[in-house]
Amino acid sequence: MTFRMKVYRVKGEVLVAVCDSDIVGRTFREGELKIEVKESFYGKEEYSEDEVKRELRRATIANITGKKAVELAIKIGIIDKDRVLEIGECPHAQMVVM
Repeated sequence: MTFRMKVYRVKGEVLVAVCDSDIVGRTFREGELKIEVKESFYGKEEYSEDEVKRELRRATIANITGKKAVELAIKIGIIDKDRVLEIGECPHAQMVVM
């Protein structure tokens, strides 16, 4: 299982964008909601589950898209399973440390 991930560091914040590798380039819709899983945002490089876990634990903000990525975030305790959006058949969650 591999993921795409990009880490952004801006003004003291660490934003981690992570998604399932197999959904890059796809667009999902649910009513008026739409998410485009763009390589420019989620990155070109493949990462392992352990690498993603490490970066998500450091994140102050996270954008998590795809079934495997969201399940991993729930497993490590940064996302509440009851707060996950379903956009079409694509789970999506966001996290902010306050």
